Amino acid sequence: MYILATAIKALQKLITHAQPEQTRISVDLQPLHSSELIEWFDAQVLFPQFYWQSRDGDEEVVALGQCCSFHNINTAKTQLSEQQRVWGGCDFGHQDYYFLPQIELTRNNNTWKLSVNLPVNGTEQGYDKAILLDSLANLIAPAPTPIPLTYKIETRSHYPEYHHWSHLVTKALTAIKQQHFAKVVLARQSILTLNRPLSAAQFLQKSRQVNQHCFHFIFALKPNDYFVGSTPERLFTRTQTQLHTEALAGTAARSDDTVEDRALANWLLHDPKNRYENRLVVDDLMSRLDSRCASLQVSMRPELVKLRKVQHLKHHISGELAAGVDDAELLASLQPTAAIAGLPRQPALDFIAENEPFSRGWYSGALGYVGQQQSEFCVAIRSARILGYELQLFAGAGIVPGSDPMSEWQELERKTATLLTLLEPDTEIHRNMSSDGLGLNHFVSEQQRA
Repeated sequence: MYILATAIKALQKLITHAQPEQTRISVDLQPLHSSELIEWFDAQVLFPQFYWQSRDGDEEVVALGQCCSFHNINTAKTQLSEQQRVWGGCDFGHQDYYFLPQIELTRNNNTWKLSVNLPVNGTEQGYDKAILLDSLANLIAPAPTPIPLTYKIETRSHYPEYHHWSHLVTKALTAIKQQHFAKVVLARQSILTLNRPLSAAQFLQKSRQVNQHCFHFIFALKPNDYFVGSTPERLFTRTQTQLHTEALAGTAARSDDTVEDRALANWLLHDPKNRYENRLVVDDLMSRLDSRCASLQVSMRPELVKLRKVQHLKHHISGELAAGVDDAELLASLQPTAAIAGLPRQPALDFIAENEPFSRGWYSGALGYVGQQQSEFCVAIRSARILGYELQLFAGAGIVPGSDPMSEWQELERKTATLLTLLEPDTEIHRNMSSDGLGLNHFVSEQQRA
């Protein structure tokens, strides 16, 4: 096993003598400490960049630079060897971007590797060994871990603000009553300006420490524009022809008081509005997968997913894919799900396009990787865009019969708190972010009386 600096030199030597049929070259690394990989990622200047930690925590990947890029999964897969994966995803508007990285540093359980990719066609898009050798030579050793910075939020704005939000929810409920759709997911963008530039890697490092049982990611196509998130939701994972997905919908708050937290969980498990919202997502996923799977199963009862600030209802769905069904078809059929768009899909998307006062971009899109044998995508919620001094936070709420504008606004607050409390303590978040002056304690008491 090599230390990182020695591994880079070993790879350079192996690249020089690589044979035309070689598409991926790897060397084993000595294990890094828990924070070293993301610190190393933070130091790099090669783009695009992708950081990924799987939800179970077994895998971490830093992907840097690109041998080639793709706007179609099927095209990408024709250029991949068995050992290679492309990274990227599909935004909310179904604009795709995937890249085969030049360099990957990976942890799989306790096995660490530094790897380089060579395109299957050798000099695809003008790419050659000299470019790769130059990229390796320009890798940067991580700087000493900086003293954690405190950030002051100078300004904040919501799009929509509360009164506009209340109008949109009422408008959506009218459309539901008129049977234009059964559910629509409305989202909010919160823009904060800070007193100092925010490091995406340091921000995510703090999130990893407190937001457990989540996919953690950073995706950046260029410097000073990072999409960051800690999401609990998997869109799908495919291992050969085995498919796993899930319906994550229905939300309640968490409480530090054990008795109160248990009461909130019990309320969520039995609340008709939340169970109906989750069932819509289950039924939609099952209908979309029915013709694409030779067999399909769904868990009989919802389970609770307990996160730091919220808890959700979830149903597991698994199946065996039918012959000829590929990742591109799965992505097109599942994204966006009823959990982040609505049902039926197209009328809900039309309502969102006509009424939301911002473009979602990567928020509520799908991010992950595609390989020959395995692919996985998370749903990019609980996410933020970092642009130097500016932090954009995103959250959404499912509107169904029984939804109330104030309750849904408070749901946005709790979801945004997943990332905002990394900068601002809880006492501040509830005082500063509620347009109406009502905090989370009010909402919890209202839920328990319901």
